[in-house]
Amino acid sequence: MWNIDLTLVDVAIVTREAYAQAFREVTGRPLVKLAPAAGRPDSEIIFETLAVNGIPPADHHLPAFIDALARAFAERRKSLRKQGRALPGAAESLAAVAGLDGVVQSVLTGTIKANAVHKLRAFGLDKHVDFEVGGYGEEVYPKATLLQVAQGRARERYGYAYDSATTVLIGDSVRDVQAARIGGAAMIAVASGRSLPAELREAGADVVLPDLSDPAALVTAITQLTGHRRAG
Repeated sequence: MWNIDLTLVDVAIVTREAYAQAFREVTGRPLVKLAPAAGRPDSEIIFETLAVNGIPPADHHLPAFIDALARAFAERRKSLRKQGRALPGAAESLAAVAGLDGVVQSVLTGTIKANAVHKLRAFGLDKHVDFEVGGYGEEVYPKATLLQVAQGRARERYGYAYDSATTVLIGDSVRDVQAARIGGAAMIAVASGRSLPAELREAGADVVLPDLSDPAALVTAITQLTGHRRAG
């Protein structure tokens, strides 16, 4: 399972613009401060963003904001390649992992599903990803619980029990590591985000890589953690 932002892509500029549009649409006010992402789901960021901008969050805010955020992001999907980037080795790493026998790749991300698809599709990173068994930011679960929800979806779809011995999370933040440790997955951390390698190791990552520029190292780590082998 892949985290998206700062693991596979960096589209922070487009994300902030979409949040600003959605905030104005939902509240009628300009966005002054956007809550930091820091590996958190959109649902959590939305509530904190409302609060830090002086708007008491109400139950109707979350679905309205999610719908507005999806529309705002869709309007900007053609800007993703101009204002964002795929991180080095992302495409090659997805392709390399796809070469492992019996592997299923999906995402565990704080991004809402519609925007997760846009982010990966913009850079041609969606080919090997089954979005139907992922976990997304509109789902109000802690990330560790969302990992288990995604494992359940994969079990229903593929008829295989995904657990800590057969699930690997690849992400860049301490929160990703914590989710893997609590939710039941091996953890490969990449230091391409805001967490330092030492912080990722201290949080309990099984493997820490500097980035995804060496797909062979990633595949080796996955095979050592799960016993997968190359197809064919």
